[in-house]
Amino acid sequence: MFIISFILGQYGMQYMFKKENINPKLMDSLVYLMIGATIVGARLGHVLFWEWGYYKDHPGEILKVWKGGLASHGAAIAIIVALIFWSRRYAKKNPLWSLDRIVIVVALAGGFIRMGNWFNSEIYGAPANSVFETVFVEDGAQSVIQRFNPKGIQVENIELLPTGNTKTIDGLEMPELDLRLSYSPSDLSSPESVAQLLPTILDSQNPKDRNLRFIEGSVAEVRKSESGWEASIKAYGIPRYPTQLFEAGAYWIIFVILALLYEKRNAGQKQGFLFGMFLVLVFGFRIFIENYKEIQEHFEEGMRLNLGQWLSVPLVAFGLFLIFRVRRTT
Repeated sequence: MFIISFILGQYGMQYMFKKENINPKLMDSLVYLMIGATIVGARLGHVLFWEWGYYKDHPGEILKVWKGGLASHGAAIAIIVALIFWSRRYAKKNPLWSLDRIVIVVALAGGFIRMGNWFNSEIYGAPANSVFETVFVEDGAQSVIQRFNPKGIQVENIELLPTGNTKTIDGLEMPELDLRLSYSPSDLSSPESVAQLLPTILDSQNPKDRNLRFIEGSVAEVRKSESGWEASIKAYGIPRYPTQLFEAGAYWIIFVILALLYEKRNAGQKQGFLFGMFLVLVFGFRIFIENYKEIQEHFEEGMRLNLGQWLSVPLVAFGLFLIFRVRRTT
């Protein structure tokens, strides 16, 4: 999704450069700088804003981006700093000129990044019954695998298949799932021990990231297969808001709004206006959508506004300042 975003962003910037007779050779330095700023800024934003307590004791983990952990607020700050540097060093233009144009393609990219979150079953919504409710079975499956590994049981494959039945528990209408596990027992565990472990594992998941719920009274069935052992048990899937899709749709709508303002209303000539609109629309929506998300870190419990909302407030305020500043001078 990052690669798609950078490619489409490059085409978008090339269009604007051509439209305004800007030296196309400047694109190379801009693209490299944006790629670096986005990845480095997003990573450092996650490290500093979300999990500094962990990374300060494990600095070597900071570079392991393949393990996940990218924050949009960190990317936004890094992109702004990088654009200021690029504008003064290479383009010889007011940084607001560059920011007004780059945010159009950044909004487009934001939608694709959230689609990546959807594919990865991350940054999802709180449990809810809704028209768009989604059970993130992949994330639930990974939770089961992670809890088996410390016990020395090698999980080779896991499937979660809907049975067509549902049940209402704690006000949530949950679909019944048939959980099927292929595994190899360890030297210290018997194959049948999985029958006792599965219900315990399903019930011991952290409630804040739980996507599966054990059906009380169910017993796992264990049987020998050609390749090893198999176990199956009934579980319920916990429905959630697919907030990644809501955000992706919102960012693509914002992209269209900014592109039309640039193309039809000549908004690119009002320095700071498009950048301000971007900050207000993107991070204003972020403040709203956070109300429907599951909290991402334990320290956010009990907070009036979560960390994502607090980080968005000053960006929205700065965006409003830029918009009113343009209106006072026109």
